[in-house]
Amino acid sequence: MSDTGVTGHGGAALHLAGAAFGYGGVTRVEDLDLVVPEGAAVALIGPNGSGKSTLLRGILGLADLTAGSVRVLGETPEAARRSVGTLPQSDARDTSLPVTVRTVVTMGLYREAGPFGRIGRGGREAVQHAIDLVGLSAFAGRLFGELSGGQQQRAILARALASHPRLLLLDEPFNGLDRENREMLLDLVARQRDEGRTVIVSTHDLEIAKAACTHVLLLASGHEPGEPGHPAAFGTLADALTLDAVQHAFHDSTVEIDEHTVTTTREVDAQ
Repeated sequence: MSDTGVTGHGGAALHLAGAAFGYGGVTRVEDLDLVVPEGAAVALIGPNGSGKSTLLRGILGLADLTAGSVRVLGETPEAARRSVGTLPQSDARDTSLPVTVRTVVTMGLYREAGPFGRIGRGGREAVQHAIDLVGLSAFAGRLFGELSGGQQQRAILARALASHPRLLLLDEPFNGLDRENREMLLDLVARQRDEGRTVIVSTHDLEIAKAACTHVLLLASGHEPGEPGHPAAFGTLADALTLDAVQHAFHDSTVEIDEHTVTTTREVDAQ
């Protein structure tokens, strides 16, 4: 398991056809028609309430499919889950458990081996490689709860990488990170993309899209409270990351884009 390369299958990592997702019969995001090619890195961008996290959970089969169809790596979300690595939002993790960084990362192999299964030498090498990859070699024996927020993000990302997934789903991984951890994560996303993995990263920072991604999916929230989110644009950076599309997604005419940066002339809650 020491080989970290991913052989592309030349197909679609994600195919949504008229898809909508929600919970308990309430749709949170709808009208999703898109094909994400394997090896793409997609920035999932939109304001609070647009359905970013619901879409990621739908890809995992953890949100209800309320309309249309979804195929993940050519399979149902449930069947594909063994080939998907995830980094949930930082506020969704339990830091009180007395487990080491190495134990946390090893959990990434439990889906195939089971919590009481033997991971063997190859599994141990994969865990160590993932820890090295995120720069936590010196912290492998440290309790997870003793790490800084940025280091915890690295450890959870290492857990996602340990099983060599074909698809990575990262939910707001850059929230609250200092510059050092942010740059490490940006570089790691770019490297995973270059190795052939498909990456979908939810973020409110449009600069991240330009730094590490090949495609953009802009989600807009409904105009009225409780209305489902919906796509504003999807495509390559050049095609989808346009002023009109960003303004549509954020319902904000003050957003400005130039060749290098994306700014807004007033504070926008883009979570």
